[in-house]
Amino acid sequence: MIKRLLLGLLGALVLLVVALAINTWRQGSQQLAESAVTPIKVDADAVAQRLAKSVTFRTVSSQDKPDATDAEFRKLHAYLVQQYPLVHSALKREVIGASLLYTWNGTDPKALPIALLAHQDVVPIASGTEQAWSVDPFGGVIKDGFVWGRGTLDDKGNILAQLEAVEMLLASGFKPKQTIYLAMGQDEELGGARGNKALVDLLASRGVKLDFVLDEGMVITEGVFPGLSKPLALIGLAEKGGLNLQLSYDGKPGHSSMPPVPSGIGSMSKALASLEDHQMPGGIKGVAAEMFGALAPEMPMLNRVLLSNLWLTRSLVQGQLEKSVTANAMLRTTTALTIVNGGNKANVLPGHVEATVNFRILPGDTVAGVHEHVRAVVNNEAIKLQAEGGTEASPISPTGSKAYQTIARTVRQMFPGMVVAPGLVIVGTDSRHYTPLTDNIYRFSPMRFTSEDLTRLHGTNERIAISNYVEVIQFYHQLLRNI
Repeated sequence: MIKRLLLGLLGALVLLVVALAINTWRQGSQQLAESAVTPIKVDADAVAQRLAKSVTFRTVSSQDKPDATDAEFRKLHAYLVQQYPLVHSALKREVIGASLLYTWNGTDPKALPIALLAHQDVVPIASGTEQAWSVDPFGGVIKDGFVWGRGTLDDKGNILAQLEAVEMLLASGFKPKQTIYLAMGQDEELGGARGNKALVDLLASRGVKLDFVLDEGMVITEGVFPGLSKPLALIGLAEKGGLNLQLSYDGKPGHSSMPPVPSGIGSMSKALASLEDHQMPGGIKGVAAEMFGALAPEMPMLNRVLLSNLWLTRSLVQGQLEKSVTANAMLRTTTALTIVNGGNKANVLPGHVEATVNFRILPGDTVAGVHEHVRAVVNNEAIKLQAEGGTEASPISPTGSKAYQTIARTVRQMFPGMVVAPGLVIVGTDSRHYTPLTDNIYRFSPMRFTSEDLTRLHGTNERIAISNYVEVIQFYHQLLRNI
């Protein structure tokens, strides 16, 4: 009897192993089979110098004084006119506020146009970090094979790369079939209401519909994704929404010698701890499922088996992914405790305590759903909720579109052997304003990032390798030839 039971278990194990193996190998690579192309030759020194000079224009976003740096934007505009004469003679340029809209008319009036997005504004240097920079952040410094300074990665590198590519295409006599818009907003770092939102409103008033939009948002990572040895290009299909919820507790102030139970600070602390301990439900679904489906065949054996058989391994895989803050952010609506205020003297119990909690909303979740979750988890009517803003997650663009395939094809042509997969942008971009104009919105720029480089975005010692900047120019050049 025992022997038969053991044989039965062995047989079941063998069948399970066979099923896992068959299912793993049945899921072949999703990578497009593209031959490498010879990229356009680029004068690396000249393009680096032009990018470096653009850094010296302090087009800094300011929530309190949005017009404070208008003069710097005008200087940048004049500089672009000077440096890209063919662009400014062949393309129509419109200035809306401090934003720029270029129109390159295509040869086929029936073909839907495309739009390449970028933004001129940069974030300020965080107070107290000035001395941590190894160079002047607005000095336009070139050293050690890099262009240094605020905006090199986010996002003047993309602005100038697009203009470099168009300038070279014009010099060669190239004429696009589709009309091409270059939309360069002025306030992406503040939400884009005065910039690309205004450009969308203008295009919509003209009855414009777009084939697709390509914006910043995702990049090429190297050594960032666990278990993947090859460089990875993630093309963003969607981006998270956002919500700031203010929690407040009002009671009677009092002396610390007679503390009530519960206190305002105690009640708020309990609420915040509960929110952190009880995150919104997540899972390998939506964009995350598409991403891991594309990555599975490119992974080493064990990871490949695990990712290819989520019907069996989902709980195990998800548990491991949730240990990574980066991966976890792609699986759920995240909860971040960002501000707490209460009390001003050691022997006084505060009557008012407040906290701000930031949520980044996964596609499929909603602002209303976050409210319901918080109310249920806090479970304290004494704590009031007040929303600050609130933006729903964007729609998910399809991977089956011609536009997505064209972007992926271009990546494979320019970066042979690179893994391409769909991804989710966990922050906001200007592209979210374009949903009235197209269903095909993608977020990708071929800037190369290591784990260390990720800290340079909005951080200290922002820089881009000149060799990589050349690649960005070559990518846009080839992309426009491919459409």
